[in-house]
Amino acid sequence: MNHQKKIWSVISHIPKGKVCSYGGVASRAGLPGYARYVGYTLKHLPPKSSLPWYRVINSKGYISFRVGTEKYRIQKSRLEQEGIIFSDAKISLKEYGWI
Repeated sequence: MNHQKKIWSVISHIPKGKVCSYGGVASRAGLPGYARYVGYTLKHLPPKSSLPWYRVINSKGYISFRVGTEKYRIQKSRLEQEGIIFSDAKISLKEYGWI
């Protein structure tokens, strides 16, 4: 299985209402140190992909898109629909992190 498919597989298993960091996805895919590659892979998802890409956030608990952009609003909205609560634009990894 290539790196991209490993990453997609991990992301497809993130449970509803949970999030995982880019580095966490990379580690679970057997690719420690490939956090940026996870971001690159997500940036190039096929159109209309059903992969729950929005469940991947940065290691500090923030959405990586710039606050106020359309992509930020889409990701935040999808996470909120799954019951994730934000505190000052931050997600509690202790509460919502996929372990």
